[in-house]
Amino acid sequence: MSLFDFSQKILAAEAHANLRIAGRFDETDHVTEQNQHKVLAAFIENRVETRHFAETTGYGYGDTGRETLDSLCAQIFGAEDALIRHSFACGTATIAAGLFGILRPGDTLLSVSGQPYDTLLPVLGLREGAGSLKESGVGYTQVDLLPDGSFDYTAIAETIDKHSPKIVYVQRSRGYTLRRSISAAEITKLASFVHANSSAVLFVDNCYGEFVEPDEPCADLLAGSLIKNAGGGVAKCGGYLAGKHALIELAAQRMTCPGLGREVGASLGNNRALFMGLFHAPHVTGEALKSAVFAAALFEELGYEVSPTSQELRHDIVQSIKLGTPEKLIAFCRALQSASPVDSQFAPEPWDMPGYDCKVIMAAGTFTGGSSIELSADAPLREPYAVWLQGGLNFHSAKAAIMTAAQAVHAI
Repeated sequence: MSLFDFSQKILAAEAHANLRIAGRFDETDHVTEQNQHKVLAAFIENRVETRHFAETTGYGYGDTGRETLDSLCAQIFGAEDALIRHSFACGTATIAAGLFGILRPGDTLLSVSGQPYDTLLPVLGLREGAGSLKESGVGYTQVDLLPDGSFDYTAIAETIDKHSPKIVYVQRSRGYTLRRSISAAEITKLASFVHANSSAVLFVDNCYGEFVEPDEPCADLLAGSLIKNAGGGVAKCGGYLAGKHALIELAAQRMTCPGLGREVGASLGNNRALFMGLFHAPHVTGEALKSAVFAAALFEELGYEVSPTSQELRHDIVQSIKLGTPEKLIAFCRALQSASPVDSQFAPEPWDMPGYDCKVIMAAGTFTGGSSIELSADAPLREPYAVWLQGGLNFHSAKAAIMTAAQAVHAI
């Protein structure tokens, strides 16, 4: 029996799902085309050349490829300036560089999208971790989103008046919650509100949201990971910061050290992958969106609660599926791994992953370790035993893996 011989129940659910999402795929293709045109224009206007792919070593002084990448990234994200580097260890490290660059002892950070993603909590000092912002004398406060997932402007205004925050922080994606993701338009509206009521910096964790909509959020500083959307499945590591020039300069001093900033940092041959990743990012994000929409429709047909639904507008690539039991959650991840192009012979096990307060299971048969723009699924083993699915370098492979996971869950 072939790996992809599915039961009649799963095939029937697939057929119904395909009918329901045809229009959504057309919408995704339209957004992808808009974003691809924007990125192509930026490459042309920044005069990207073969010489920009050349390796630099040592201090990396005068790396024209690195400088062109920064300019290219800034234009793509509609920003004054940008830092895009393979040397950012991950999305959390990229965000931390921006936060530590801006915040000083006595300052306060206000999160207006509730508690941030688990791995940022030690950075803020909300969970044990040496060298946190809290240890540096930086305060933290938060305002939760309203039940419908929108910003609580009344509470935000009151908190700004009370604490005078240096940074107002927004996490665009849902993290390990079932709240909806936040649109670029909502964040742009929030930016206007914050600037009208304070001198605070609006800082946005843009992870999983790049190229999902025709426009990126208008904010003072955006941060993201290159093993998510913006790396296009090509970048092997890294992150980006894009925003106001003065803030980028502050982050650059934290990225390396005061006095050197962005002037040092050898490319070590990574520039070509970053250029190519940015170029492919709109298309790959579109494939990931199609994969998420299909997963939502398929599991709706099978009777599971999903967020977002197959018909909702999307502001990130993440799809959550509430599976209800740890057995189904583990079965989903193991089946997805078995239908991955890399490491398909291995079975994921829940483990004590650094930065989390419970065991986490992760399925990621990826070409780049931990790359969540490639098809991956992960979840903390806690109620309501939902899985968070994201990525898919190409829809057709992702679809086969999603159906394999559905069959495994249905068999329990």
